[in-house]
Amino acid sequence: MARRVAITGIGIWSCLGKNVEDVRQSLYKGKSGIGIEPARLEYGYRSALTGIVERPELKGVIDRRLRMGLPEEAEYAYMASKEAFKMANIDDAYLLANEVGVIFGNDSSAKPVIEAAKIMDEKHDSALLGSGLIFQSMNSTVNMNMSTIFRLRGINFSVSAACASGSHSIGLGCMLIKQGLQNMILCGGAQETNYYSMATFDALGAFSVRMDEPEKASRPFDRDRDGLIPSGGAAAVLLEDYDHAVNRGAAILAEVTGYGFSSNGGGISQPNDDGSVLAMSRAMADAGVSPDDIDYVNAHATSTHQGDMFEAIALERLFHGKHALISSTKSMTGHECWMAGASEIVYSVLMMQHNFVAPNINLENPDEYAQKINLTSKTVDMELNTILSNSFGFGGTNSALIIKK
Repeated sequence: MARRVAITGIGIWSCLGKNVEDVRQSLYKGKSGIGIEPARLEYGYRSALTGIVERPELKGVIDRRLRMGLPEEAEYAYMASKEAFKMANIDDAYLLANEVGVIFGNDSSAKPVIEAAKIMDEKHDSALLGSGLIFQSMNSTVNMNMSTIFRLRGINFSVSAACASGSHSIGLGCMLIKQGLQNMILCGGAQETNYYSMATFDALGAFSVRMDEPEKASRPFDRDRDGLIPSGGAAAVLLEDYDHAVNRGAAILAEVTGYGFSSNGGGISQPNDDGSVLAMSRAMADAGVSPDDIDYVNAHATSTHQGDMFEAIALERLFHGKHALISSTKSMTGHECWMAGASEIVYSVLMMQHNFVAPNINLENPDEYAQKINLTSKTVDMELNTILSNSFGFGGTNSALIIKK
C-alpha cells in the first residue's frame, strides 16, 4: 500500500511578504505586490511592471564562502527553506542525523551568466571570473546550494519545466515518498526577478503595459487584461511520510493526495484545454476524488489572453455546476514563473488552515469564457477540505496537485 504524504513545513519569500504570516494577511486582504522598476525602461523594456521582491541580507547569516555561490533565487530559496524547516521543527541536529532530500523547480540564472560574459568581453581573461559565478549560473544552483548549506543527504536534483516547475517538484517528491524511497524531501520553486532575466519575455509582448495602475495590471480572466507581470521569490514545502511525521510528533499542515501531469504536444507557446483537463483529471484520480469533492481551485491563470481562455474552458468542462470556488492568486503576485507551482501550494495551505478563499482581484469584467466558471473577486470565508492547484508552462507542460486537510 502506497504511503501517505504530509506537508509539515512551509516557507515563502515573495512580493506578498517575507514570511507565511505576512503572506497570509496579504492573501486575505487581496493586497497586490506589483510595482514599477524604472530601470527596466532604461534597459529597453516595454514594461516596467514587476513583483517587488526584497533581497534578503545574508551577511552574518551565512558564511561568506557559501554566499559566493548563491544567485538571487537561491537567496530567496534559503529564506523560504529555513522557515519551512523551523515550522516543521527540524533543526541542524536532525539534518545531520537523518537523510533529507531536496528537489527544487527553477530556471538557470541569467544575471551571473551575463556578468561573466561582460567580464570576458572587457578583460578577455577567464581567471578574473572567480569560482562563484559557475555555481550561481548552473540550472541546478538552488538544490546544490540548499544541499550544501543545510547538509542534505537525500535525493538532490532540479526540475526545469517552465512555469510548472515548482508544482512538478512537489509531485515528484510525493512519488518518491509514496514509493518508500525517502521519508522527507524539501521541495519548492525559486525565481530571480532582476531585469536581465525577463527581457526575452518582454520581447514576446507578453507583459502588461498598464503602468499607470501597477496594482491593477494583473487581471486574470478579466476581459481587459493585456498581459502578465513577471515576479519571483521562492517557496519551500517540506514533504514527509505521514507515519514518520506522526511518530516524531510533527504538526501536519495538509496532505498531498494527488499529482497529475500531461503535455499538450502542440506549439511551444500554445496552451490548450485538453492537456489541462488531462492533468487535473489525473490528479483527481490519483487522490480518489471527483470534481464534486473539490472546494477550491487555485487557477494557473497568468493574465494572458490565450492562457486564461483555455484554462477557463478546461475548468468549465470539469467544474460546470459544481460548488468549487476558483481564483488566481497571480492577480496579486503576478506570474512567479518557475516558483509559481510551489508558492501556490503554500498559498493554498494558508487558505486551508485559515478557512478562506483569496480573491481574484481586478476581475471587473469577466470575459465570455470566465463568465462560465465560479470565480470569486472577493475574499470568501469558508471551510476548505480539498484544494486543486494548477500549473501550466511553455512547451505544453502541465501539472496539477491536490491537497487535503
